[in-house]
Amino acid sequence: MAKGLTYGIFIYEQVAELDFVGPLQVFSASNQLLESGRVVTLADGTQPLRGVGGLRMIPDYSLEDAPDLDVLLLPGAAEVDEYALGNAKAIDWVRGQYGKVDYMTSVCTGALILQKAGLLKGRRATTHWMLMDALAKDPEVTGLSDLRYVRDGKIVTSQGVSAGIDMAL
Repeated sequence: MAKGLTYGIFIYEQVAELDFVGPLQVFSASNQLLESGRVVTLADGTQPLRGVGGLRMIPDYSLEDAPDLDVLLLPGAAEVDEYALGNAKAIDWVRGQYGKVDYMTSVCTGALILQKAGLLKGRRATTHWMLMDALAKDPEVTGLSDLRYVRDGKIVTSQGVSAGIDMAL
């Protein structure tokens, strides 16, 4: 039987719960079929966090003690600038994960985390239609607003909630 994967989901204050809960269910189901693997949440610290909808979340791991991952998911948030893009430690950690994981994925404004980490340079990507202008500010990123998800090498970006589920499938 094939080996299950370790999926990591980066969470942060005011993250959009729907951006990661759908992919989490897909990842969990794939590992259940294989009877191995796991899905873990990671954050800058282990303190409880609140999602934009009020969901209370306790990360499984901090960035410092995160296990080796096969797939990293970066969900978005309405306030991604304040809570994720402004966290230099988290951006550096994401950048460092690129050489370690098989796939880096994002939902919605999570693509802006990849962009901030410099991982979208020379790549095609997508994000929520309201934020396509933010991707377009970087002339080295080809924004594709007409695709629900875009795979460019080991980076996969998706537009929003339901597109994130499609991407995870």
